[in-house]
Amino acid sequence: MSTLTGRIILETVITEVVASIATEIVPQVVGDAPDPGPRRVPRDLRMWLARLRLLEGVPFGYLVADSSLVPPESIRFFYVDRGWTDALVEGALSVGTVTTADRAALERIYGTVRDEVDEAERLVRLPGAEPGAAVPTGLAGPITGFVLRSRMVSGWPALHVRAYGVDNLRLNPPINDDDVGDEHDTRLRKLSLLRLERLAPAVMLALFDGIPQAVHLEEPRAGIQFGVDETDVDGRARAQVVLRNATTGERLEPRRTVRVPFRRGAPGVLHMRTLASRMTAEAAAELGPSLDAAEFAMQMLQFPFRAVFADRTLTGAPPPNTMDAFRPRIGFVELRQRFAGGS
Repeated sequence: MSTLTGRIILETVITEVVASIATEIVPQVVGDAPDPGPRRVPRDLRMWLARLRLLEGVPFGYLVADSSLVPPESIRFFYVDRGWTDALVEGALSVGTVTTADRAALERIYGTVRDEVDEAERLVRLPGAEPGAAVPTGLAGPITGFVLRSRMVSGWPALHVRAYGVDNLRLNPPINDDDVGDEHDTRLRKLSLLRLERLAPAVMLALFDGIPQAVHLEEPRAGIQFGVDETDVDGRARAQVVLRNATTGERLEPRRTVRVPFRRGAPGVLHMRTLASRMTAEAAAELGPSLDAAEFAMQMLQFPFRAVFADRTLTGAPPPNTMDAFRPRIGFVELRQRFAGGS
């Protein structure tokens, strides 16, 4: 048999194997979705395998072996093992093979399939693009992410998640955590989100295209919010308001706060008149002898709460056990002792 004839037979078998799998997949891609161009693997199959690579449809028990690994009000960062997800894709493709020749043909083309699925990973969350517009291409890099188990997931379904390849406090000059915005995406090398999904009412999974140095979680930026800050004084929670300039809205320098009073017999109900009096007494020079409704609202204004996970030593906090949030903290020894009773 000539080399040319063998290649024709091989490509015919490959086409049949891939097509048999593609026919089992329900099309999930709209007509204007971006695509890098003609590829050997059908687009619907590429996108389905890319979603599988991003752990869609994988039972949660395979991702988190025990609930104690993600206790309430915790976040756990991780790497995605490419060897594990490649094996997952190979297993899915093996469903379409019947004979030894089918398996041999799939094995020969798997390198091409893998490279094309690498490209498709970055297209899963990419919005529609004009025909011919540039879209992400090339081999896939490392994937990191986190599992968040918290009441904030159910409380704020539209939680903002951003990851950066550069810690904002390492810039010269540094950018404060609260001041980081969309205009800093390029300088901080913002990473693409490959997946962001609520797996349960209080559990969120996020996957990033790369290794972040800082991760920002923020309340949804919707509407105007009013509220107070909670502080801990001698082990007791107290509420306070940080005073602002009534004209510009900027917080006063030096920083000044007032304790929030509550009505007797009505826990959680603010005593507004007393609070306004305390504000003017604390900063009479800046606020004047009294506050009207608009000025009082300015003092109670709250920007979306933001939690930042990064190198804590840059803020002057005590160093944690590990400087890198993405350094594994649970090893195989601990897992073996917990689940197998080994030493």
